[in-house]
Amino acid sequence: MSEWNLKETLLDKEDVFDGTLLHVERWRAQLPNGAIATREMIRHVGASAIVPVDGEGNVYLVRQYRAPIARETLELPAGKLDSKAEDRLQAAKRELEEETGLRAKEWVKLADMAAAAAYTDEIVSIYLARGLEKGEAHLDDDEFLRVVKMPLRELCDMAASGKIQDSKTLCGSLLAERYIGGEHAIEPENCQ
Repeated sequence: MSEWNLKETLLDKEDVFDGTLLHVERWRAQLPNGAIATREMIRHVGASAIVPVDGEGNVYLVRQYRAPIARETLELPAGKLDSKAEDRLQAAKRELEEETGLRAKEWVKLADMAAAAAYTDEIVSIYLARGLEKGEAHLDDDEFLRVVKMPLRELCDMAASGKIQDSKTLCGSLLAERYIGGEHAIEPENCQ
Protein backbone atom coordinates (compact mmCIF):
# COMPACT_ATOMS: atom_id res chain seq x y z
CA MET A 1 0.00 0.00 0.00
CA SER A 2 1.45 3.36 -0.98
CA GLU A 3 1.55 6.41 1.26
CA TRP A 4 -0.67 9.19 -0.10
CA ASN A 5 -0.31 12.87 0.46
CA LEU A 6 -3.71 13.48 2.09
CA LYS A 7 -4.01 17.15 1.12
CA GLU A 8 -6.86 18.16 -1.16
CA THR A 9 -6.31 20.93 -3.73
CA LEU A 10 -8.95 23.64 -4.05
CA LEU A 11 -9.89 24.07 -7.72
CA ASP A 12 -12.67 26.64 -7.37
CA LYS A 13 -15.33 27.79 -4.94
CA GLU A 14 -18.66 29.57 -4.99
CA ASP A 15 -20.53 31.51 -2.33
CA VAL A 16 -23.82 29.81 -1.52
CA PHE A 17 -25.09 31.86 1.44
CA ASP A 18 -23.85 34.91 3.32
CA GLY A 19 -25.65 35.32 6.63
CA THR A 20 -25.15 37.23 9.85
CA LEU A 21 -23.50 34.32 11.66
CA LEU A 22 -22.52 31.89 8.91
CA HIS A 23 -21.10 32.01 5.41
CA VAL A 24 -21.55 28.88 3.27
CA GLU A 25 -19.23 27.98 0.39
CA ARG A 26 -19.23 25.10 -2.09
CA TRP A 27 -15.76 23.95 -3.15
CA ARG A 28 -14.59 21.76 -5.97
CA ALA A 29 -11.45 19.98 -4.83
CA GLN A 30 -9.02 17.53 -6.32
CA LEU A 31 -8.45 14.54 -4.04
CA PRO A 32 -5.06 12.87 -3.46
CA ASN A 33 -5.96 10.18 -6.02
CA GLY A 34 -6.81 12.78 -8.69
CA ALA A 35 -10.60 12.46 -8.44
CA ILE A 36 -12.74 15.58 -8.09
CA ALA A 37 -15.11 16.03 -5.13
CA THR A 38 -17.54 18.66 -3.89
CA ARG A 39 -17.04 20.09 -0.41
CA GLU A 40 -19.56 22.30 1.40
CA MET A 41 -18.03 24.49 4.07
CA ILE A 42 -19.43 26.79 6.71
CA ARG A 43 -17.16 29.74 7.47
CA HIS A 44 -17.41 31.03 11.04
CA VAL A 45 -15.55 33.87 12.75
CA GLY A 46 -14.65 31.71 15.77
CA ALA A 47 -15.54 31.73 19.45
CA SER A 48 -14.21 31.60 22.99
CA ALA A 49 -15.55 29.40 25.80
CA ILE A 50 -14.85 29.64 29.50
CA VAL A 51 -14.65 27.10 32.33
CA PRO A 52 -15.20 29.40 35.35
CA VAL A 53 -14.23 27.54 38.53
CA ASP A 54 -14.51 29.10 41.99
CA GLY A 55 -12.37 28.43 45.06
CA GLU A 56 -14.68 25.62 46.22
CA GLY A 57 -14.39 23.72 42.93
CA ASN A 58 -17.74 24.80 41.51
CA VAL A 59 -18.17 25.57 37.82
CA TYR A 60 -20.65 28.12 36.46
CA LEU A 61 -22.64 27.07 33.39
CA VAL A 62 -25.50 28.46 31.35
CA ARG A 63 -28.72 26.65 30.55
CA GLN A 64 -30.30 27.83 27.31
CA TYR A 65 -32.56 26.69 24.51
CA ARG A 66 -30.82 25.67 21.28
CA ALA A 67 -33.18 25.79 18.28
CA PRO A 68 -31.11 23.55 15.95
CA ILE A 69 -31.50 20.59 18.33
CA ALA A 70 -34.87 21.74 19.75
CA ARG A 71 -33.99 21.48 23.43
CA GLU A 72 -32.32 23.13 26.39
CA THR A 73 -28.62 22.52 26.89
CA LEU A 74 -26.23 22.97 29.78
CA GLU A 75 -23.09 24.66 28.44
CA LEU A 76 -19.98 26.57 29.33
CA PRO A 77 -20.37 30.34 28.95
CA ALA A 78 -19.19 31.18 25.44
CA GLY A 79 -19.65 33.50 22.52
CA LYS A 80 -18.50 34.29 19.04
CA LEU A 81 -15.73 36.70 18.27
CA ASP A 82 -16.73 40.12 17.00
CA SER A 83 -14.22 39.65 14.14
CA LYS A 84 -11.48 37.21 13.13
CA ALA A 85 -8.97 39.81 14.39
CA GLU A 86 -10.47 40.04 17.90
CA ASP A 87 -8.22 38.80 20.70
CA ARG A 88 -9.70 35.49 21.89
CA LEU A 89 -8.88 36.10 25.56
CA GLN A 90 -10.62 39.49 25.45
CA ALA A 91 -13.66 37.83 23.88
CA ALA A 92 -13.64 35.22 26.68
CA LYS A 93 -13.52 37.93 29.35
CA ARG A 94 -16.38 39.80 27.68
CA GLU A 95 -18.55 36.71 27.30
CA LEU A 96 -17.98 35.52 30.87
CA GLU A 97 -19.15 38.84 32.26
CA GLU A 98 -22.02 39.26 29.79
CA GLU A 99 -23.48 35.81 30.42
CA THR A 100 -22.75 35.21 34.12
CA GLY A 101 -21.78 38.55 35.64
CA LEU A 102 -18.44 37.00 36.68
CA ARG A 103 -14.93 38.38 36.25
CA ALA A 104 -11.76 36.37 36.82
CA LYS A 105 -8.28 37.24 38.05
CA GLU A 106 -6.55 34.16 36.61
CA TRP A 107 -6.86 32.91 33.02
CA VAL A 108 -5.31 29.78 31.51
CA LYS A 109 -5.80 28.80 27.88
CA LEU A 110 -6.59 25.08 27.80
CA ALA A 111 -7.05 24.43 24.07
CA ASP A 112 -8.18 25.53 20.65
CA MET A 113 -10.90 23.15 19.49
CA ALA A 114 -12.09 22.60 15.90
CA ALA A 115 -15.84 22.61 16.47
CA ALA A 116 -16.71 20.33 13.53
CA ALA A 117 -13.72 20.01 11.19
CA ALA A 118 -15.69 18.06 8.58
CA TYR A 119 -17.71 21.11 7.52
CA THR A 120 -16.71 24.30 9.35
CA ASP A 121 -13.55 26.30 10.03
CA GLU A 122 -14.87 27.43 13.44
CA ILE A 123 -12.20 27.31 16.16
CA VAL A 124 -13.31 27.62 19.78
CA SER A 125 -10.63 28.74 22.25
CA ILE A 126 -11.27 27.25 25.69
CA TYR A 127 -10.07 29.05 28.83
CA LEU A 128 -10.03 28.15 32.51
CA ALA A 129 -11.01 31.17 34.63
CA ARG A 130 -10.31 31.28 38.37
CA GLY A 131 -10.23 33.91 41.11
CA LEU A 132 -13.86 34.74 40.32
CA GLU A 133 -15.57 37.97 41.36
CA LYS A 134 -19.30 38.60 41.07
CA GLY A 135 -20.56 41.51 38.97
CA GLU A 136 -23.60 42.13 36.76
CA ALA A 137 -24.59 40.06 33.74
CA HIS A 138 -25.28 41.98 30.51
CA LEU A 139 -27.15 39.61 28.20
CA ASP A 140 -27.65 40.45 24.53
CA ASP A 141 -31.24 41.30 23.57
CA ASP A 142 -31.71 37.87 21.95
CA GLU A 143 -30.08 35.86 24.79
CA PHE A 144 -32.22 34.04 27.32
CA LEU A 145 -30.31 31.84 29.73
CA ARG A 146 -30.05 30.77 33.34
CA VAL A 147 -26.77 30.45 35.25
CA VAL A 148 -26.25 27.07 36.93
CA LYS A 149 -23.57 26.37 39.56
CA MET A 150 -22.37 22.84 40.30
CA PRO A 151 -19.21 21.02 41.35
CA LEU A 152 -16.79 20.57 38.42
CA ARG A 153 -16.57 16.87 39.35
CA GLU A 154 -20.36 16.54 38.86
CA LEU A 155 -20.15 18.20 35.44
CA CYS A 156 -17.35 15.80 34.43
CA ASP A 157 -19.45 12.85 35.61
CA MET A 158 -22.35 14.14 33.51
CA ALA A 159 -20.01 14.50 30.53
CA ALA A 160 -18.65 10.96 30.97
CA SER A 161 -22.16 9.50 31.26
CA GLY A 162 -23.45 11.14 28.07
CA LYS A 163 -25.66 13.74 29.76
CA ILE A 164 -23.65 16.60 28.23
CA GLN A 165 -23.60 16.70 24.44
CA ASP A 166 -22.23 20.17 23.74
CA SER A 167 -18.69 19.69 22.37
CA LYS A 168 -17.07 22.74 23.97
CA THR A 169 -18.53 21.78 27.34
CA LEU A 170 -17.35 18.17 27.03
CA CYS A 171 -13.82 19.23 26.10
CA GLY A 172 -13.56 22.19 28.44
CA SER A 173 -14.83 20.44 31.56
CA LEU A 174 -12.55 17.43 31.15
CA LEU A 175 -9.48 19.55 30.30
CA ALA A 176 -10.12 21.83 33.27
CA GLU A 177 -10.48 18.90 35.65
CA ARG A 178 -7.19 17.41 34.43
CA TYR A 179 -5.43 20.76 34.67
CA ILE A 180 -6.70 21.49 38.18
CA GLY A 181 -5.87 17.94 39.27
CA GLY A 182 -2.28 18.43 38.16
CA GLU A 183 -2.46 16.09 35.16
CA HIS A 184 -1.13 18.57 32.63
CA ALA A 185 -1.53 16.55 29.45
CA ILE A 186 -1.29 19.85 27.59
CA GLU A 187 1.01 22.80 27.84
CA PRO A 188 -1.50 25.47 28.88
CA GLU A 189 -0.91 29.10 28.14
CA ASN A 190 -1.13 31.38 31.18
CA CYS A 191 -2.98 34.55 30.28
CA GLN A 192 -3.85 37.77 32.03
